[in-house]
Amino acid sequence: KQWYQRRVRGCRCCSFFRLEFNPVVSILSVIAIVAFILWCILEPDHAGDTFDLAKSWTTNTFSWLYIGSQDVWAVVIIAIYFSKYGEMKLGADDEVPEYNDATWFAMLYACGVGVGLFFFGVAEPVWHYTSASRYRADKYMPDNELAQNAINLTLFHWGIHGWIVYVLVGMVIGIMSFRKGLPMTMKSCFYPLIGDRIFGVVGDLIDTFSIMTTLFGVCTSLGLGTMQINRGLNLINESIPVSTEAQVVIIWCITALATASVVSGVGVGIRRLSEICFGLGMVIMMMVVFLEDTWFLLNLYCQSLGYYIQWVIQLGFHCDAFELSSRSYGAADRGRAYADGEGDGPSDWMDGWTIFYWGWWISWSPFVGMFIAKISRGRTLRQFINGTMTAPIIYSFLWLTIFGGAGIKMERLAAENGICCVNFDYTHLSNSTLMESVGPATRMNPDFDPCGDSVCGDCEWNIIDGYLRDNPNSEAEQVAVYLLENQKWLGKYLSADDTTYTRLSCLPSEEMWFAMMSTYDDMGPFLRIVSLIGLVLYFVTSSDSGSLVIDILSANGCQDPPIPQRVFWALVEGATATALLVAGGSRALSALQTASVVSGLPYTIILCFLCPALWRALAMEFGDINPYGPDFGMALIDPFTTLNGKYFLSFIKNIFLTPITIYSVRRKNNQTGALAYAISLTICWLVWVVLIIAQIVHNSYPSVKLAGIYSLAWVFYLAFATILTVQRAQIREIYNINGNIVEDFFAALLLYPCTVGQVELVSQPGGIAPMMPDDPSVQRPLNSNSSSSTEEKNRDNVIHTNI
Repeated sequence: KQWYQRRVRGCRCCSFFRLEFNPVVSILSVIAIVAFILWCILEPDHAGDTFDLAKSWTTNTFSWLYIGSQDVWAVVIIAIYFSKYGEMKLGADDEVPEYNDATWFAMLYACGVGVGLFFFGVAEPVWHYTSASRYRADKYMPDNELAQNAINLTLFHWGIHGWIVYVLVGMVIGIMSFRKGLPMTMKSCFYPLIGDRIFGVVGDLIDTFSIMTTLFGVCTSLGLGTMQINRGLNLINESIPVSTEAQVVIIWCITALATASVVSGVGVGIRRLSEICFGLGMVIMMMVVFLEDTWFLLNLYCQSLGYYIQWVIQLGFHCDAFELSSRSYGAADRGRAYADGEGDGPSDWMDGWTIFYWGWWISWSPFVGMFIAKISRGRTLRQFINGTMTAPIIYSFLWLTIFGGAGIKMERLAAENGICCVNFDYTHLSNSTLMESVGPATRMNPDFDPCGDSVCGDCEWNIIDGYLRDNPNSEAEQVAVYLLENQKWLGKYLSADDTTYTRLSCLPSEEMWFAMMSTYDDMGPFLRIVSLIGLVLYFVTSSDSGSLVIDILSANGCQDPPIPQRVFWALVEGATATALLVAGGSRALSALQTASVVSGLPYTIILCFLCPALWRALAMEFGDINPYGPDFGMALIDPFTTLNGKYFLSFIKNIFLTPITIYSVRRKNNQTGALAYAISLTICWLVWVVLIIAQIVHNSYPSVKLAGIYSLAWVFYLAFATILTVQRAQIREIYNINGNIVEDFFAALLLYPCTVGQVELVSQPGGIAPMMPDDPSVQRPLNSNSSSSTEEKNRDNVIHTNI
């Protein structure tokens, strides 16, 4: 509280009635969230259709970005782990961790993955094993290999590529907050790139995006957890319906518990709940290990780790490019064993799995990254990476192989015992008037229709034929009674005493976990109840952690925000999760997935800038980059975020007059080829503009034969950007400004008028901005063994450089 009242310079803050918050961030976030909730509630059908279209478009257009960015982040974190930077602490060099290792790990695990592992622990491996995928499309693949691939895909979705984004965000926030005294908000992560500009419009927009992304990510988990809790309660008490209405009630009951927890703070409510959750999970997991074939599970765990290590790189770069593009027509002409389109994976598999997971992990990153940074103060970066990547991943893999392996084994045992998926209409069968009006139950009798409006398949008729073989003179009524009394043997388990075998693939995803627990004889009821309690507590832990982090974001990083604000954001979370379930209706799962995928897309772009920010901050701390060196006097974002008319006019001018500006810059700096550069830029820019206009004309008047001319236009634009990249790199070399050719290229490609304005300004007197803080004696490289342990000194010990 004291630190917050001192105010970080430049931070917007509003204080009244014991509330403290950033008015811009809070108001923008609330307006956007309320608008979204009203849209979902007032027009649920339109919202649901929009969700489906948005998810499909995101996958088809940006799979490469989701997939590729995760790999880049992983390489950066691995490089830091094995570098000298790994010894740096999140905090002063003499600080010690606040929490012991066991409590720390429990909080990491409960915050990061708890609810999801209950939902997908059994369901995902079984789904990959039994439903359409690129592996199952291969009819010649051995079934054991298909089972192992199902486990491997599950581990991939919960492995390094998932946790890496938490590590990236948590590491940058920890460094900037604990070593530099900056607010613990997402905008502070970008201080190494844009300096004090984080305290303006850009920083407010980053925090607003972070709140929105976090909210949708947490609500996705809350929605999944609610659906599963609803199923579990229905198992215990069949009078509790499985419905959207029941799920809304559950959400608000959980929200009430989460509100009570978040009010108590991290040290009491969240910490103790995390420890209890972790303990309950261990009880369930260890019981299943001993109830199952223990040696099979140990073999599977060892085997699956090897498969993961072998295939993680290939899976990590796989984008389903051909599946998303087209079917494999012409297969027969190429002598393939499959007919046209057969043997291909489904085009929507990536949409529903990997892209959903990456969007989900990314949308959780502001929340989890900030939370794990908050509880990791005093640990080295290497310890932080170990704690947030290796230990949770190894434990998650153990969980997934135990429950996933048990689920696949149960699927096989159920099939061996003749249990299959059916679509009998039990309401239809229970209609006594109908049963009395039909004759003998044979296939030749069209009046006997046990599947109602659906069509009975081989599974259904095999069951009926088997009964008729033993009871050849049975009437339809007798067959119907048999079907009603033996629902368990038809892929159900709710109304039978014997639950030894269950065909999991016949059930909804949210029901599989409890169905699996029911197969353990006398221990089934106990495991169902403990699972339900654990799921509720994990649910509460995720909700209260998310509410606390959102509140911190809206309060400029205040670590102890006022209680009314905590309550407000907890209620907003519940309202948003309710809106998603109402809008989704029968497609609730798809709506929840879409929320993560779509909200994670813009945030992926934001997170891509964290890698250079993190590396630059570490290099400055260790003295590998001079933090006092020269810099561009204008940042790329200044024309849009400052009131400096000079910057804005420069931006407008250089949209059209870039060649003239570059000619002048090269002459001022005595660079050769000024005229050649100007002519080349003029040709490239004019051709680009003319060809884009030509494409627009063709779109309006198809008779003008210029289809596809835009492709040549963008070739010339790339040439234009490349010339500007060379110019910016040369200017950096002349004035000894820190940077690299990759930054130069993307600056020129995305914001070429700003890039030209930078090189123009730096060539003028006073155009170079020093990066040195007011008191140079405060800023020292880490390896000088001089560090400050007080927040006041850390606040002044800032680093500053502008891309």
